[in-house]
Amino acid sequence: MGGQLEMPGMPRRLFPATPSKLATFTDCPRRYRHAYLDRPTPPKGPAWAHNSVGSAVHAALRSWWELPLRERTAASARQLLYGVWSPAGFRDADQAQRWRSRAAGWLTDYVTGLDPAEEPVGTERQVAATTERLALSGRIDRIDLRGDELVVVDYKTGRRPSTEDEARGSAALATYVLGVRRTLRRACSRVELHHLPSGTVAAFEHTDRSLANHVRRAEDTATDIERASEALQAGEDADAAFPAVPGRQCGWCDFRSSCAPGRAAGPQPETWSFLAEEEPATLASEQSITGRSLMT
Repeated sequence: MGGQLEMPGMPRRLFPATPSKLATFTDCPRRYRHAYLDRPTPPKGPAWAHNSVGSAVHAALRSWWELPLRERTAASARQLLYGVWSPAGFRDADQAQRWRSRAAGWLTDYVTGLDPAEEPVGTERQVAATTERLALSGRIDRIDLRGDELVVVDYKTGRRPSTEDEARGSAALATYVLGVRRTLRRACSRVELHHLPSGTVAAFEHTDRSLANHVRRAEDTATDIERASEALQAGEDADAAFPAVPGRQCGWCDFRSSCAPGRAAGPQPETWSFLAEEEPATLASEQSITGRSLMT
């Protein structure tokens, strides 16, 4: 990074990077500056309901695998979800309750399809790897052993089912493959996106070439971050060194209140507006499933 002397013959300092850090700069350099450079960090916006849903589901699944084998049931998964559920971001208590029931239905269906005796190699496992330019790290939702190879599993709770293109193009999943290979010293090529609302799995088998393409793009992004940081340290205006990229994404940016171009990009959405549409028939079905499962 700028401002640090590199002695002749000394190895170049690696740029510490996580998938979210690189993605933040790619999406909007201004947001990157607010998140990683500005101190104190500008105040963040409100909590979002869809993030509350995703966080609760992820936490429940992590804790489910930590239970003794005999306790890994659909009922325990729901109870774990209830224990970590947060109403943050929802319109009101009624909406939060409906979505808690909906998420419980997803978990019921998902864990029913799992073999609780097949212990994952890791859950919420931190992994790391290095390239010529980067010190990469990331946290994986789950690592499975399939035959002689490890598989990266990432949970999704968004509006739409995941696709193979998303699995192939995900820089985070590619980073996880590299991290598994380096940290666990085992073969790993397959990545999977498990979309709980639809019960679907999107997968991709990485090759050395596909991973090299991801590494190249990540290193290019790191170079751009370093150049912008050096320009800032050299006295360039902060907004010029890290320009805003206005667009629809400004609606849910944490730092919208600190960014005039972001505020001008469009109105502030409601904090529950990124939830999938709720259909009465679907909700009734989910609540019925949840009710039946409580008796198992």
